[in-house]
Amino acid sequence: MNFSIITASFPIDIETYNEIKTLCETAFEVDKYSYSSVLNLLESRQYNVRGFFVLAYDDEQDQLVGVASSIDHMGLNTYEWSILIAPMYREIGLDEAILKVLGDGLHQRGAEGELALVIESDKARRKFVEKYGYSYSFSEATFEAKPEAMEPSNTISIRPYIDSTDKEALITIFSDAFGDLREESIELITYNTVTAGRILWVAVVEDEIVGTVTSSKEGEVQWVTALAVHPEKQGIGIGTALLNWVKHFAKRNGEKLVMLEVEVDNDRALALYEKAGFLKSMQVDYFIYTGA
Repeated sequence: MNFSIITASFPIDIETYNEIKTLCETAFEVDKYSYSSVLNLLESRQYNVRGFFVLAYDDEQDQLVGVASSIDHMGLNTYEWSILIAPMYREIGLDEAILKVLGDGLHQRGAEGELALVIESDKARRKFVEKYGYSYSFSEATFEAKPEAMEPSNTISIRPYIDSTDKEALITIFSDAFGDLREESIELITYNTVTAGRILWVAVVEDEIVGTVTSSKEGEVQWVTALAVHPEKQGIGIGTALLNWVKHFAKRNGEKLVMLEVEVDNDRALALYEKAGFLKSMQVDYFIYTGA
């Protein structure tokens, strides 16, 4: 068999998108894993996202049989990557060849850090990344819920972010919730207000900003990101109200799902999401490069 391995930067063309989508669907029939999210398929068509694919083709069949996706989600030159090989091609070392081209692509882009993503229970891929010097770091679970209308609250109002009025309050909230420096909080606010498809929302009680969430549209999904509540206002339903608002917003816009990701050891967040009607759909393990 002869193979061609090439790279394609985001945004990719529709033909390549459909080839990767077909490969994900073929692998799902065997593995029962949904690969499209870890391969960043939806983001790959966006112009404002930094990332690239490594594509492996069987020349004789003229068919895509392997792919690696690498993406810099936050624009900080740290890339997350994952590899998918078609079931019939997994015993010939194709993933090793793809990994080499992936490494070259990261070097060319001056990557300052990288994380390998492995779907939970994929023992073969876990052994593969460990073989090449990656060590387990943490896990994130994906939760999903159906969009639904919410009842209006007499005490909590939710509105879009207003720059000059809201920035300082959000900096304080982000600092407590995520341990961010002031500059990091400003960077997060900027990213969530200038990136297409993202809306930064704030929760207000008695004219005071008490919480925030960002909704991010990807296809027919609204993703929940950057959920945070003021430290002195926790436990009174603000987090639940923000989650319900995104579900309400998705319902109003005609999306099919609301999804979010959370580290699996964050018991407090897990309890909040489950209370708001979110159910776990998948878990991804993250491995950091420590040297071969």
